[in-house]
Amino acid sequence: MNGPIDGLLSTLHLTDTGARTTEDIFTGPSQWMPLGRVFGGQVLAQSLTAAMQTVPDDRTIHSMHGYFLRPGDVAHPITFSVDRLHDGRSFSTRRTHAFQNGEPILSLIASFQTEDEGVEHQVDMPTDLPDPESLPSTADVLGAVDHDIARYWSNERAFDMRHIPSPVYLTVEGERVPRQAVWMKAFGRLPDDPKQHRAALAYASDYSILEPILRAHGVAWATPGLKVASLDHAMWWHRDARVDEWLLYTQESPSASGGRGLSLGRIYTREGVLVASVAQEGMVRVPAPDHVRSSE
Repeated sequence: MNGPIDGLLSTLHLTDTGARTTEDIFTGPSQWMPLGRVFGGQVLAQSLTAAMQTVPDDRTIHSMHGYFLRPGDVAHPITFSVDRLHDGRSFSTRRTHAFQNGEPILSLIASFQTEDEGVEHQVDMPTDLPDPESLPSTADVLGAVDHDIARYWSNERAFDMRHIPSPVYLTVEGERVPRQAVWMKAFGRLPDDPKQHRAALAYASDYSILEPILRAHGVAWATPGLKVASLDHAMWWHRDARVDEWLLYTQESPSASGGRGLSLGRIYTREGVLVASVAQEGMVRVPAPDHVRSSE
């Protein structure tokens, strides 16, 4: 058995409560996290899974737009209410609210479509990047660090993450640029269910998307006093892919200002097929240097 993968699959297994108002009601567990806050990718994936259970099997999710409203608490389960906003001939639209203790922590709208034919093109994947096998894993980088977060990221996350040019966990090495790439793959095999792979891809898309903002300013995750929080998350699925095979996640930040930063991402299969596009804005508050604080 693979603990992290079992934990991911368990998290994505929601219970239909059978309750009906004008909405469908589901419940799901919260994964343990070192800081006690629910991982944003978890509640995104669960909210999408809840919405998926209310649409016909021949309609596949192709886009979602969500707002993180409050931090979730890992000590409590989450309730999901799904409003069936629209069912047309080709498209269905759902709104999901995630609740804890009677308060919403996430609100998103997702769109689903029947399979269709049309024009097709994509932006090509970069070809000058190293293979994932040549890069250190998170466990290689953080395995010797005696800290709860380092231990969790090293051994308990469901996805293997390998950074190009290098991770920004402890230090930021090399040029200060607002872009990076990450190879990622689930640590174990997932069931042959395309819907589950799309939900798991949303889960993984939240891990590192704001890191180009940090890299641009030479700020590592370990910086004392650093505060980062996802504000919203948008995602478009273009084609099916398995998350238990290597995927390349290219990321760049076009802007940061006002204590916020925007990051954009593209996710490719190893063969160069564009699978999904991602956009997220986050709150990024970097502590002032000591010499600035001392002069205030």
